[in-house]
Amino acid sequence: LPRALSWVLSWALARPGSRVVLCCLAAGALLGGWGRSPLPPLAAALLAPLAARWWRRRREREAAARRREAVIDLCRSLACEVRAGRPPGPSLVTVLVPERAAELGRDHRAALLAAARYGGDVPGALRAAAARPGAGGLSGVAACWEVATDQGASLAAGLERVAEALRAEHDQHEELRAQLAGPRVTALMLAGLPVVGLLLGSAMGAAPLRELLHTPLGLACLGAGALLEGAGLAWTAALTRAAERSAP
Repeated sequence: LPRALSWVLSWALARPGSRVVLCCLAAGALLGGWGRSPLPPLAAALLAPLAARWWRRRREREAAARRREAVIDLCRSLACEVRAGRPPGPSLVTVLVPERAAELGRDHRAALLAAARYGGDVPGALRAAAARPGAGGLSGVAACWEVATDQGASLAAGLERVAEALRAEHDQHEELRAQLAGPRVTALMLAGLPVVGLLLGSAMGAAPLRELLHTPLGLACLGAGALLEGAGLAWTAALTRAAERSAP
């Protein structure tokens, strides 16, 4: 049994979402032991899927940001290779090294390499890779590739313009995120004040958890506070998401 438990814990700790779930359950168990009530573990079990979902979305946003950086780097590197006089196909093979194209995904990178090496549908492979979050700039690369091959236009100049546009869009997005960081931090600090109040009350010997978890009035106050807290956090998240979506 200890070996099986150790294997389960090692497997769970290796998965980021599982670590968040375990932290929620551990916090609920500690609060339940401290307040001598089954309500905190039950609440932690109910909130654990929401915490794991939030963590997955955060990791997806971070991956999309890294993917945008990779697309900009790929555009600039490909433009440099083409300006040096190399054909577009071999130039694309050169810039699709794992250090630059790992964020595009193994399957999409393999499809791009195959199309560039063997004369396949490079624009189609670029558009397929552009479907991933953060890689939408590859659709511009595909358009430049088609125009350059069909009409003899300068591929390097088009790629440089695409890279400049993507960099400006990325900088604007990062500036907006920096401006919204203040409201997010303020909301989190306000959400943490009740916990600070519980700790201060316990330090003063008031036993707030006993009143909250073992009296009808305390349970009513706890339920109303939790609902208002969740509504405030959801409202703040909705406002910041709306501001991000409304940005050009």
